[in-house]
Amino acid sequence: MRKLLYKKGRKVIPTLVEYTGKHENIAPEMQLFVYNPEELSEYEDIKLSQLDKHLDTTKNNWINLHGLSDVALIKEIGIKFKIDDFILGDILNILKRSKVEEHNHTLFFNIKSLLPDSSGIDVEQISFILRDGMLFSFQEKKSDFFLHIRERMRQHAGIVRDRKVDYLLYLLLDAVMENFYITIESEEQKIDAVIDLIKTKPNPKILEEIERHRDNLNFLRRSIVPLRDSLYSIKSMKDDDVFNVITTENYTFFSRLHQKCLELLDQVDADLSSLESASSFYFSLQSHKMNEVMKTLTVVSVFFMPLTFIVGVYGMNFDNMPELHWKYGYFYVVAGMFLLFVSMIVYFKKRNWF
Repeated sequence: MRKLLYKKGRKVIPTLVEYTGKHENIAPEMQLFVYNPEELSEYEDIKLSQLDKHLDTTKNNWINLHGLSDVALIKEIGIKFKIDDFILGDILNILKRSKVEEHNHTLFFNIKSLLPDSSGIDVEQISFILRDGMLFSFQEKKSDFFLHIRERMRQHAGIVRDRKVDYLLYLLLDAVMENFYITIESEEQKIDAVIDLIKTKPNPKILEEIERHRDNLNFLRRSIVPLRDSLYSIKSMKDDDVFNVITTENYTFFSRLHQKCLELLDQVDADLSSLESASSFYFSLQSHKMNEVMKTLTVVSVFFMPLTFIVGVYGMNFDNMPELHWKYGYFYVVAGMFLLFVSMIVYFKKRNWF
């Protein structure tokens, strides 16, 4: 899991356009959707030089780019659409936290997509640029996050084609946020398995599992908090009344995303509490086992204390000890020790001490 995204990594100058991710071998592929309520035009693997022929400023335009390894292509897109170098740098620098910025009727938004994988949590940064009638999305790799949205556009299902691209941005963000739920549910299933293991077969490796899941949940929390703050900033734009790329009636949808963030944080906090309880339960079990061992050792030592005393007394080297000269003295002592041992067992049993 790349859980140290915000702490470690190759530092870059803010205006330096350089890709810092791990998907350097993925060739870029661009898609274009031009739509309105009446029709939809879709162009797969379109080249930058072909965009002018298909873009329609009278309709809604969605440009989606898979793969960020071709820095020269990103720079060309920036030049063609007059995108600031600061924004291009943030698109390619995957070490950045989720944030939202507004520049000259342009809204920039980036978000971390988190999904469970075999090693923990897979992280991908997705960036969006919103302008009047145009939406850009930049993904590190090709994925099916937005497949259902494309199908809704093709089938003219819902209201996505009836509204502007700001509503499309809401749908895309909502699709990415669904990955948080998937990741949290995956972690919860693993946490439940750890708790069951504690109850049935506790071992020291369980503590490593608990710490690993705690790290995953804390990483989830660190990813959700800046997203919550970014969505709150979008909510506040409605009151500022200075940014008109998002239509007034669509601010409600972004408020829903902000509420989702709050729900996600509550869920993460609840899972962290469950892990804390699991850790306490494990230590309680270990303490109980240790107490049982100490109890057993104490009972055994108490059984043999009087016997050891008797053996010690008759092991003293005194000449005037009449019992040593009795004909059946040895048998009397052994029988007395045996009776004492049995009576102690009976007494301990009655008191439920073992």
